[in-house]
Amino acid sequence: MREVFQQELHEVQTGLVEIARLVADAMEKATTAFNESNVALAEEVIADDHLIDARAVALDELAITILARQQPVARDLRIVVSALRISASLERMGDMATHIAQLARYRYPDKVVPKSLRPTMAEMGRLDVEMARKLAELLDTQDVELADQIRNEDDLVDDLHLSVFDKVLGQSWKGEASDTVDATLASRYLERFADHAVAIAKKVQYLATGDWVPEPAN
Repeated sequence: MREVFQQELHEVQTGLVEIARLVADAMEKATTAFNESNVALAEEVIADDHLIDARAVALDELAITILARQQPVARDLRIVVSALRISASLERMGDMATHIAQLARYRYPDKVVPKSLRPTMAEMGRLDVEMARKLAELLDTQDVELADQIRNEDDLVDDLHLSVFDKVLGQSWKGEASDTVDATLASRYLERFADHAVAIAKKVQYLATGDWVPEPAN
């Protein structure tokens, strides 16, 4: 029974890694669609979101089955419960990628944001994809140095997110109301994607080390 249990835990870990990789692919395609006004790529992200959702549901069902049948305790219990929470965060990250793709599709053939904000959005998207790739590796290896890197990159995303608000609220902003809405929505989706990555990284770091990283003081 113990061997079966360990195999099931391994399946949970493998499932999380696979979902994280799908999420990274989705955000990479979504940000490319967003920056290049590529409606075909946007449609692909939107159409494939159900694959992430289905993987998350299947993983949750496996985790619940483990809880019911194996009745894990101590660290094993924390692993299974954490997997349920991580799965939910990964699913939300997939949703953020879909929202970015939907913006690209909605504004096609135009670009979503004015030229002055495109480099900022492109950099936020690049960081999000990099964080998601590192998150998949972290889930696979539990290399806690990756968790630190993810948090550092999140700080950069936060700074860029604030710069978008500074831009659209500044006196020099010439965008239409729709430009303001699109820019703030896109920036928020990219920022929330990064926040979910950090939340997952903290859970993995806690499982690996037993040390909980508190939220920074405001």
